[in-house]
Amino acid sequence: MSVFREGVVSQAPEATVTGGDLATFVAGLPKAELHVHHVGSASPRIVAELAARHPDSPVPKDPELLAEYFTFRDFAHFIEVYVSVVGLLQTPEDIRLLTYEVARDMARQRVRYAELTVTPYSFGLRGIADEAIVEAIEDARVGAERELGVVLRWCFDIPGELGLPAAEGTLRMALDQQPAGLVSFGLGGPEKGWPRALFKPYFDQAIAAGLHSVPHAGETTGPETVWDALTSLRAERIGHGTSSADDPELLAHLARTGVPLEVCPTSNVATGAVPSLTAHPLPAMVAAGVTVTINSDDPPMFGTDLNNEYLVAARLLGLDAAGVADLARNAVNASFLDAAGRARLLAEIDAHLASWVA
Repeated sequence: MSVFREGVVSQAPEATVTGGDLATFVAGLPKAELHVHHVGSASPRIVAELAARHPDSPVPKDPELLAEYFTFRDFAHFIEVYVSVVGLLQTPEDIRLLTYEVARDMARQRVRYAELTVTPYSFGLRGIADEAIVEAIEDARVGAERELGVVLRWCFDIPGELGLPAAEGTLRMALDQQPAGLVSFGLGGPEKGWPRALFKPYFDQAIAAGLHSVPHAGETTGPETVWDALTSLRAERIGHGTSSADDPELLAHLARTGVPLEVCPTSNVATGAVPSLTAHPLPAMVAAGVTVTINSDDPPMFGTDLNNEYLVAARLLGLDAAGVADLARNAVNASFLDAAGRARLLAEIDAHLASWVA
């Protein structure tokens, strides 16, 4: 389903997008990204380097072999492969390296702000102390802002397939460690067999502590999971929400309340959440008045990046440069960046569009 190459976006033919001038506009467009996973953003170079450090891992040590390794049969297989890559992060130094290099890749794409989904419980299972995990990501965050101009914030994410112990551990780390960059609390992993309401007590505590609620929902299950995320977890944004398009009442509710969807088109095809890009519900979401943001999810694993996802969205929605700039503004306005930071980034987007038009 995807082809994994260092330094290029290489995809299945259907997903490849060319755009000429629009591609140039997107490449220079200042952007925010709200749905992108920490480990899933590791480049082939970094994955191979980590695999070489830990030769007992099944992950290939040759970047060229990663193309086949990252071809997913279905969502369950994707989770299996993802967990194997998580297993490469065995020391705080590994975590710091990956985090900083992810920010470097973002800087190349003019990503100015990102809320990176981190799953710290998985690192703890490998014996890394909570304090060391937080120190590693925070050191990378500070360095990335100072040296690369990329502002990072964290979403601490429950790996749902590990159940309530994972929820308890993720919440504990969030509340006990309180990293300076932490802004939100999430829930990922398989949806089937793990109802959103099961995690309500943990989201209640996170929200009471001032964190925002941003669970995945409606990616591999129906719109009822999105409803559950809204009612039980008080979601302020929905991760994916692909199946929302199957429920007109839900679309109307999302439009009326302004709850944004974090849409990741290429990811949805790669994991089988939708059968093809041409069948993607993004146009139906926009037509219903739902606020959508465009994101890359696990970009190297899916043979994409954020710039390409903007071009995919532009093609699906028939957008010109001004329309693409509106998508970029959506992400900024739906973010948890402070008001001054939002104003600066929106001004950068406006200036880029004005320069392009001129």
